[in-house]
Amino acid sequence: MARSYGNGSIEERDGKFRLRYRLNGKTMSKTLGDHIKTKREAREELRKLLKAKDDGMAVEPTKLTVAKWIEQWIASGAPGPKNRTKVGQRTLERYEQLLNEHVIPALGTTAMQALQSTAIDKLYASLEAKVAAGRMAPRTTRHVHVVFNSCLGTAVRKKLIAVNPMLFVEQLPNPNPKPADLDDEDEGDDHQEGLSEAELGKLVAGFKPSSLYPLIVLAAATGARRNELLALRWTDLDVAKKTIRIERAWEHTKRFGLRLKAPKSARGFRTIGLDDATLGVLLAEMRKHQQLMAGIPDGADVDLSLVKLPPKALMFPAAPDIGQDFVLTAPRMPRNVSKEFRRKADLLGFGIKLHTLRGIHATGLLDAGIPVHIVAERIGDDPATLLRWYTKRKRSQTANETVSAALTTLTAGFLKS
Repeated sequence: MARSYGNGSIEERDGKFRLRYRLNGKTMSKTLGDHIKTKREAREELRKLLKAKDDGMAVEPTKLTVAKWIEQWIASGAPGPKNRTKVGQRTLERYEQLLNEHVIPALGTTAMQALQSTAIDKLYASLEAKVAAGRMAPRTTRHVHVVFNSCLGTAVRKKLIAVNPMLFVEQLPNPNPKPADLDDEDEGDDHQEGLSEAELGKLVAGFKPSSLYPLIVLAAATGARRNELLALRWTDLDVAKKTIRIERAWEHTKRFGLRLKAPKSARGFRTIGLDDATLGVLLAEMRKHQQLMAGIPDGADVDLSLVKLPPKALMFPAAPDIGQDFVLTAPRMPRNVSKEFRRKADLLGFGIKLHTLRGIHATGLLDAGIPVHIVAERIGDDPATLLRWYTKRKRSQTANETVSAALTTLTAGFLKS
């Protein structure tokens, strides 16, 4: 027989207790586990349920599993616990890959409301073991945590679970690797150690025989992202004002292939000033495209201003296959551009990625005393993030110089003896 206790009741049958209460206009029931052995303990559980309801923390019982919730979360665009906007398609695919490969095999069959922090601890321990064995990068474990935590946080917001069990995890994956934006096209840090002016000049000049040369010049001169550069059209160039507009970027996804998208944030829409030398390189490249468009051989004395390029003609289109015509609107495959850059940079003695030019550009401007908000606006970045990175880099650089000086003095002393 059920006995009423305020807004709920307790029924005892065959040594087990069942609680009944109302939530959101519905009658709910919960059968307590074998660890609840007395009616006093059952009343305590009922009080917890009723208090959670009064505090707005109660959730309706559900058998929804972790795997099923992940599927629903991905299908809805992976909105965050606070920011409810959807992520980009490429980011969404990366989230899905991380969860499918690392979380679902270990926790997929667990009911969401039964998921405990101890189970997540075991998952993270297994990931760290893979890192120790060289089968996984530390950065990947951090990415898994960031994505899974966001997934569970959204479940709390939707009242599928009362509390995020991630709050009670003993040890999170190594937080030292940057929990980078997973949509970053080069999968590298936005900002890295800079090159000297002479080194940067040597690097850029080394690409002169390559079709990548104009792209590398513009990357070094603007700090624009690879996928922004590859999406530039000649209509984005204002020769009179010596500026270039950034208002789109390429995105490569499994579902849609290569497609254009708007910048990730309002900061991404920007107009960048160009120096005369960079403008000259771009105009020379434009003349080449006009010659190709009109079928004019090199050296011919022709007024190219009469040759109009297609409205969507790209500044850096893909090279045609052998025997094919040059299509000015055909995009280059972004990853192939990165690989080509890396191969050439390695040959020139610079072990850097194409994306590193973005950090080199920002470093050079900040070192020259340009205010951080102006540099951030130019590269389409958050001023606070840029300043934190720059301060950390300068502090590390100063520390290295201090240690180097001390070691020089020390070694000079004992090498004399």
